[in-house]
Amino acid sequence: MVDGALRACRVDPDLHLLLVGPSEVADEIIHALPPNDRDRVAVRGARRAVAMADAPASGGRADTTVRAAAAAVAEGEADAMTSAGPSGAIVTAAVLGFGRMPGIRRPALAATLPAAYGPVLLLDVGASIEASPATLVQHGLLGVAYATAVLGVPAPRLGLLSIGTEPGKGDHPRRAADLALAGRALPGDARYAGLVEGYEIATGELADVVVTDGFTGNVLLKGVEGVYGSTASDETPPRAAALLGVGGTVVVCHGAASGADLASGIALAADLHRRAATAAMCALVGDAHE
Repeated sequence: MVDGALRACRVDPDLHLLLVGPSEVADEIIHALPPNDRDRVAVRGARRAVAMADAPASGGRADTTVRAAAAAVAEGEADAMTSAGPSGAIVTAAVLGFGRMPGIRRPALAATLPAAYGPVLLLDVGASIEASPATLVQHGLLGVAYATAVLGVPAPRLGLLSIGTEPGKGDHPRRAADLALAGRALPGDARYAGLVEGYEIATGELADVVVTDGFTGNVLLKGVEGVYGSTASDETPPRAAALLGVGGTVVVCHGAASGADLASGIALAADLHRRAATAAMCALVGDAHE
């Protein structure tokens, strides 16, 4: 975390950080900065970190770092939140702190992956393991709204991950979501491209956004990370994902993220805030619900 915060400050001279956690860790970061830059870092004390083995509900405790970070954003002390803590606890803290977007029941984590025909946005990659048709549809709306507002894709193509592309393929949630997405309006100029298979994540030929449940998406994401990690490729998936569907800017970094990964997550959160991405997405999703 120390290395990531320092990297982020050095890359972005307009960035200010509010560090939430034990003051001794914050002091280490502050004193590593040049004296003229130390006023760019402030501290909000919180002693209790959420462990990876803790239940997601622990993110709702007021004395935890993730809950304190969400409170800082909700109170206007900060503009965005980045954390490498447990995903479930971060989601809980974000929902309690910011609420959900209208029409969205469960938030989704979205990761932008490199692909042959251009980046592919994959969601959900771990915010919720529920695979109901309604959740898949809502996450599809969030994905194309993000692709439009943040990635600048003019007419995003949405694919639903399944075991084949023929109609009727997959389990009941996938079959029902396929029918629902095919028969409804999508945000902006997005269109539904139908069912896609796993290799579409690597090609991006048929879809700009691929939606699946959080269990499958998380397994797939870590498989992709493993493949890139075993090769000499210069292009690797970012170990940071935007939390979509809440009323605030939140980025979740991988628990094993390096300093460079954390700096990228902080940079993503700053970029989303500067773009007013949450408000833009909320408007797009709201229009699709009307």
